[in-house]
Amino acid sequence: MSSTPSASNALVNATHDPGLKSWVESANDPATDFPIQNLALCAFHAEHNGHAHDHLGVVIGDQVLDLGTLVGAGVFADDEALAYLMHLPRWNMLASAPKYWPVVRSRIQSLLNAESHAGQQLRRVRAKALRPLSQTPLVMPMHIGDYTDFYASIHHATNVGAMFRPDNPLLPNYRHVPIGYHGRASSITTAGGGAGDTTSVRRPKGQTKADDAAAPTFGPCKMLDYEMELGAYIGAGNAMGDAIPFDQAAQHLFGVCLVNDWSARDVQKWEYQPLGPFLAKNFATTLSPMIVTMEALAPFRVPGPERGEGDPQPLEYLRGGENWGLDIKVEVWLRSEQMRERGMSPVMLSRGNFRHMYWTVAQMVVHHASNGCNMVPGDLIASGTISGPDKASRGCLLELTWDGNGPDGKPKPRVPVHLPTGETRTFLADGDEVIMKGYAEREGYRRIGLGECRGRIEPAA
Repeated sequence: MSSTPSASNALVNATHDPGLKSWVESANDPATDFPIQNLALCAFHAEHNGHAHDHLGVVIGDQVLDLGTLVGAGVFADDEALAYLMHLPRWNMLASAPKYWPVVRSRIQSLLNAESHAGQQLRRVRAKALRPLSQTPLVMPMHIGDYTDFYASIHHATNVGAMFRPDNPLLPNYRHVPIGYHGRASSITTAGGGAGDTTSVRRPKGQTKADDAAAPTFGPCKMLDYEMELGAYIGAGNAMGDAIPFDQAAQHLFGVCLVNDWSARDVQKWEYQPLGPFLAKNFATTLSPMIVTMEALAPFRVPGPERGEGDPQPLEYLRGGENWGLDIKVEVWLRSEQMRERGMSPVMLSRGNFRHMYWTVAQMVVHHASNGCNMVPGDLIASGTISGPDKASRGCLLELTWDGNGPDGKPKPRVPVHLPTGETRTFLADGDEVIMKGYAEREGYRRIGLGECRGRIEPAA
């Protein structure tokens, strides 16, 4: 294996060995998101003999391993507690028990290992437990009771701030405190893998006010946007009134997913003062359907971003010894309705990297609980838009089509995105499909993918 920062080496173990192979041949393809070193967690809708319920699963190559079938066949009969946790319809209870995280990873990897010594009966059972991913209707892998969205990219915050406050784009608190707001869990959906394919997102209506108008109007959003984000699921919770110390952050972070935090920019512009996002955000949030565990991402942990010259160091409670940066590449692709009708492939709009974020997922969790807020297994925190230092890494159309400010301090006309059909976009049109991808790559390790997050815009009601 290649060398890694010293704080990360302690987290890398035999389950990350790039030489491991699976008897599921598609998992050995170097281009797959889901090799045996990943073992992304999912949940899916299963039908058996006239009745239906949800099962837990693990994605391996182009297949889903049905854990419910394995439990029913007695594969985990030697550990009743583990068998119970894996027979549930969601991962919340397993997430609440960090001591089982490495056990599940090790046991599942052993079952899928090409070198495993399995008898004929076990080989028959595990083969029966495989389902094609493309034909498996994936559902939300965890019950999400609460959802918090952060604003962790200094590049995104600076770009957006410059549009509205060119002389003072970054507010003075930004470098001291991870900024976030409470979102709406009831409108979170998932799509991007299995038979579920794409989530339909209806264009929201809202109150907007043009700069030259005397009064606001109500109607369909005209400036609909996506936001490329990383989500983190909470593992073990904390009691109300108790903080989460930085050195205990690991047991509270279960795994990650991709997040599209759809945004109605014209609604947001009118409503966000003085309290921030509301109807501009709560109409829909789309997640990728798999959980990539923090253990799977251990080889891709890197130091957090270096503070700029003159930047303050984080306060003591936001500092710790582990490397909590994540070297995860993220991409946004778009396919218009016309492109779809003509059989054309999506085009990539941007590529960024989560390692450029100003605040890490550990700092977000620690700050969230620092006032005694009780976090619950399955709660979701999102990073805010992932934007990097160059234009090609901007994670939303609001930034991607922005051309800076003119000599008068006002924004220049937006520069639209050009599609291969001749269409242009400054914001999303009805029929547009947004596809988000994420993956981690490093020499000496297998590529670990986060799958896809997909959503298509439908006309307003």
